[in-house]
Amino acid sequence: MNIDMRTLQLIDCCRPLDEARTAAVFKALSDPARVKIVNLLASSNGPVCACDFIPALGLTQATVSHHLKKLTDAGLLEREQRGKWAYFSLPKEAASS
Repeated sequence: MNIDMRTLQLIDCCRPLDEARTAAVFKALSDPARVKIVNLLASSNGPVCACDFIPALGLTQATVSHHLKKLTDAGLLEREQRGKWAYFSLPKEAASS
């Protein structure tokens, strides 16, 4: 049986990826601390305060803020300001997967 892969209808998960967007995501996840942040958020029941990542990662506030900004800029996190504190969560479409 021969199947012509060029004629198959693609489902959303199999569509070609935008190369620049994909590269930005992989670059954002290239640091183990950023992967840990995403894992912590994936296992949380809601948004997590930026201050809670400091002891969880064992990093300084400035370093944690840097990693959170990189992940947010790549579109991997959503940021919500609550007074002087920033809370982070995974985008709704990522959390429902």
